[in-house]
Amino acid sequence: MLYFSRLKTGLILLVCLVGVLLAAPNLVPSGVLPSWLPLNRVNLGLDLQGGSYLMLKVDLAALRKERMENQADTVRQALRDAKVRYTGLTADDSSVRFALVDAGQADAARTALAAVDAGVQIGTATVKEFDVAIDGVTVSLVPNEKALQERARQTVGQSIEIVRRRIDQSGVAEPLIARQGEDRIVVQLPGLADPTRIKALLGQTAKMTFHLMGDSTVRPGSPAPAGMQWLPMADDRAAGQMVLIRRQIELDGSHLSDARPSTDQRTGEWLVGFSFDDIGGKKFADITTRNVGKPFAIVLDGKVISAPVIREPILGGRGQISGSFHAASANDLAVLLRAGALPAPLTVVEERTVGPDLGADSIRAGIISVIVGFALVVVFMAATYGRFGMYANVALFVNLAMAVGALSVLGATLTLPGIAGLLLSLGLAVDANILVNERIREETRKGKGPMAAIETGFKRAYSTIVDANATTLIKMMFLYVVGTGTIRGFAITISLGIVVSMFTAVTLVRLMVASWWRKNRPASLSVGTRLRLFPENTNIQFMKGRNVGLGMSAALSIASVVLFFHPGLNLGVDFAGGTIVEIRTEQAADFNKLRASLEKLDVGPVKLQDFGAATDVLIRLERQPGGDEAQAKVVKRVQETVQAEYPGTSIRRVESIGASVSSELFSDGMMALGLAALAMLVYIWVRFEWPFGVGAVVTMILDITKVIGFYSLTGLEFNLPAIAALLAIMGFSINDKVVVYDRVRENLRVFRKMPLRELIDRSINETMSRTVATSIAIFLSILPLALFGGEALQQFAWVLLFGVVLATSSSIFIAAPILLYLGEHRLRREEEENPDADNPFAGAEQVEK
Repeated sequence: MLYFSRLKTGLILLVCLVGVLLAAPNLVPSGVLPSWLPLNRVNLGLDLQGGSYLMLKVDLAALRKERMENQADTVRQALRDAKVRYTGLTADDSSVRFALVDAGQADAARTALAAVDAGVQIGTATVKEFDVAIDGVTVSLVPNEKALQERARQTVGQSIEIVRRRIDQSGVAEPLIARQGEDRIVVQLPGLADPTRIKALLGQTAKMTFHLMGDSTVRPGSPAPAGMQWLPMADDRAAGQMVLIRRQIELDGSHLSDARPSTDQRTGEWLVGFSFDDIGGKKFADITTRNVGKPFAIVLDGKVISAPVIREPILGGRGQISGSFHAASANDLAVLLRAGALPAPLTVVEERTVGPDLGADSIRAGIISVIVGFALVVVFMAATYGRFGMYANVALFVNLAMAVGALSVLGATLTLPGIAGLLLSLGLAVDANILVNERIREETRKGKGPMAAIETGFKRAYSTIVDANATTLIKMMFLYVVGTGTIRGFAITISLGIVVSMFTAVTLVRLMVASWWRKNRPASLSVGTRLRLFPENTNIQFMKGRNVGLGMSAALSIASVVLFFHPGLNLGVDFAGGTIVEIRTEQAADFNKLRASLEKLDVGPVKLQDFGAATDVLIRLERQPGGDEAQAKVVKRVQETVQAEYPGTSIRRVESIGASVSSELFSDGMMALGLAALAMLVYIWVRFEWPFGVGAVVTMILDITKVIGFYSLTGLEFNLPAIAALLAIMGFSINDKVVVYDRVRENLRVFRKMPLRELIDRSINETMSRTVATSIAIFLSILPLALFGGEALQQFAWVLLFGVVLATSSSIFIAAPILLYLGEHRLRREEEENPDADNPFAGAEQVEK
């Protein structure tokens, strides 16, 4: 009804006001408003404010290998202490094995091995880490998988804590560190344009151990005796020199309490002083007391950084490390030692870095796109629907404010794709108002009075709005689940925009229309202006061309599939792996010189691309052989080469994706598309009937194949934003089909004797004004992205524009004919069997006539 109580009116206006107030702090510079006000703001993503995103992988395979080697050393010592004779002690990833010299010592061996296996705590139970099996004289220790999995879980948790300590002590402000999956750690570093030093800090395990030196009579290069190993010297001045040490760890870095850089007062050489806790100090004093006159090796990450001779017992629990340090390296080593050793190596498998100047450019481009897109939609709605269009524009403004306010309250992060999501949600938001306006206009043409036309228009548009928005929300849910940070931002902003539009486009607009009607009580109602996007009362027989439409669609889809295989998609680094480095030179870039410099690095084919100004260059490198570690090294070498040979060049963006991440992103993206299609089929099947569901999903799949063909034909990059674009097109495609199918379903109840072909033609003609208007509104909202969105979003926007045109045409020429073929007998048979079931419009056909 068009009646709103004062309480209801006040609540609606209060909600709108709160939304606007929550969004307002984002427009005011920090420090202007009083501190006691709630000043939640939208967090800017790294692609807008600049910064670095690193995904680190914990090397659990190396952890397992080290654990097996340590267990072999423990077994060796335990058997010696128990005086059990053995031979052939070996260790690999699957077991530790040896043979007993005397089979009669089997029980003694089992007892000795059980004593040194402390087990792993899992819940309230302690699980032995190794299962001992004795077969005659052969003894094997097989790791318990549950115990190893628990140790791996603890290792990742410990690694996160140590990563956090290292970053905090390095001085980076407001880092975000979180676990992702079973063995990965995500690190976001806002404002950090060059993460080289941080990557170096995180890449070092910093495992410091103290060992006694091995037999000095053993000739270098000869095999190490049992219980000993050769390790290289860390000092660059001793490159290639190997040192023999005992494997047994006398003391490790877990007992370090502090480490600080300092200088030698006599020589000026940089040192790193360290101190132990009480337990470590006592152990250190005992070791140095027992080994006066012997060399003592300090080992860091498998390299001997110092090997001093113990001149006298060191009783104070303090020591120092000397070497070829400078101020920065001494400070970094102190940071590493203070933060503690990583229990397993970390490898950078994904890196995304955006410089602050590029972030500022992105913000500027995003703001321009939002303002222009908003203005275009506002002008279009006002020009098309007059007074009712202005009501829609007020709702659109409130919609944008409430969406931004909700993002602020949630502490959400706005990314570059998120800005695209805001613009797209504006186009989708006005769709609800267009549906309502077209319905009211249609009811007015039927001769209903203003009040009845308004009430019926809102009522009949509501279920269509719910169905159309629900399908989009389902797809955004899948996108959020499989997407990374920036793509999740796209899903969140669209979802918020749709949820808010259900309030603003229906409730708020209805309140404004009701207030106008109560005040003026017009005798007649005119919705819109003289501008007509599509003629009224058309009777175009679309189904006469159904075979041509289906044939052309099938041919284009087959051609798209062929293009998918040859020449194929131009996979971006998200899916293919590899590296993109965006640079800005001081002078116009010399491509030949730059390519020659990079090819000397032996990093495979180097592709250079200019865009925008002549000083902007994209460097593309293929995925490197040797895995994620080799990929990370290439990124470092490219950055060093560019900055060394071209002084003044700024690195504006770096994206590096390893093989493991790229394959997962691709499979997850394809899974999102498949699950979204299945969800659409189920939803429409439940809400309508199976011919509607099959028709909508088959048409949507045909649309998607054509979009993929568009990617292949144009050579546009197929990356994570491409998955977002495909899902957005799927959403609009289903949205449009739902509107047409909803009218078909309604007309099936009204016109029981009308042939299905005529009924579908009638339904398309009745909804054509809405279809054209919505398509134009969404097209206008996206167009600014294609023109002003910058390199990162322009490709995304052009694909969306193509998808809007494609989805609009397919609703008429593909989805409707499929429904005709599938439902001609099924839908009419049900009507004949139960003519009056669920028919609120019984007899309407006679009234119409």
